[in-house]
Amino acid sequence: MKRGVKTLDNTQKEKKVEYLELIYDLIFVYIIGRNNSLLHLQEGGFITASATLAYVCCTLAVIQIWNYSTFYINLYGRNGVRDHVFLFGNMFLLYYMANGIGPAWKDSVYQYSAAWMCILINIAIQHLIETRNNRSDPAVRRQLYTTAAILFAQTVLIAVHTVVFRLTNVPIPYVPILFGILAIWLTGGRIAGCRVDFAHLTERAMLYIVFTFGEMIISIASYFSEGLTFNGVYFALMAFLIVVGLFLSYETLYNRIIDRERKTTGLGYMMLHVFLIFALNNISVALEFMREENVALIPKTLFLTGSFVLYYICMFLTMRFAKCRHAFGRHFLPFIILTGVTFICVMFLLRELMYANIAVTVVYIFSIWALMYSKGRNMPV
Repeated sequence: MKRGVKTLDNTQKEKKVEYLELIYDLIFVYIIGRNNSLLHLQEGGFITASATLAYVCCTLAVIQIWNYSTFYINLYGRNGVRDHVFLFGNMFLLYYMANGIGPAWKDSVYQYSAAWMCILINIAIQHLIETRNNRSDPAVRRQLYTTAAILFAQTVLIAVHTVVFRLTNVPIPYVPILFGILAIWLTGGRIAGCRVDFAHLTERAMLYIVFTFGEMIISIASYFSEGLTFNGVYFALMAFLIVVGLFLSYETLYNRIIDRERKTTGLGYMMLHVFLIFALNNISVALEFMREENVALIPKTLFLTGSFVLYYICMFLTMRFAKCRHAFGRHFLPFIILTGVTFICVMFLLRELMYANIAVTVVYIFSIWALMYSKGRNMPV
């Protein structure tokens, strides 16, 4: 990855997303599918608590790895031989991590944890090596050492989790995940703000979102299996419109609303995208569940509505990075809350009427998109 270059007018050229980054991101598409398989463990029509915990932790752990790598490339990447070696090494390890996910995930905890630890060590070593290129900048060196220390500490916590699981059969992977989120949040913005290329960061996040939509497109394929019957065409069309509406909302956010030239640390933006991607994963699974009769109606309706609400909460919080922040001020929040609560109530009232239920979902999604588009088209270019 090329560093930003100062031009004659003292402005910094935008860092472009390299092919290496795109290839690296492709492995996460595979892992998304593996993670989603965890929620197919059911007892009496309900997803088991252990499967839910494993799904949440595995998904957040993988997105967190992507987040670490993205920030490193944004700040220090050169698209050189070292970057290729370390990223391809992580891709190899991510395959082992992904294959530790599945219905018998408890039998693969050690493989999953070992791969997870090696990946974090890999990224930590990259930070330590980078200190040699910043000998004249003590602040950057301190930040590199701090990030490496966080990654090594998270690795130790994963090892502790593995020992606890071996002794008690109780998984605690959420401990290292929460530690990583809090530690980076508290320390990561000290110097990143003066170096981060926000345009590059937003583009990387957008591409991961696009890959996640790709997984969603695959997940709705089952809606087209009933052929040219009214029931088959209706539900296939509604499922397709749900994906289209969600995509249009994010496309509007990225192309029309977000100020990609903003000077910011990028931490808040990327943290919101961790949960935005998580919500999209949930929606993909929920759309599959809605066609499965062996899953109880209330939990799958709750899962679907909760996923939509999380998606839009993250999206509207992301609008604080808008070109015109006043366009989404305090007067905007009551409307969003009211429409969200109304959507949840109607979904549960119509939970047994799937024709109406899915139509309400489509109306809600396109209403939000229309509102975003009307705000976004008035934004300055």
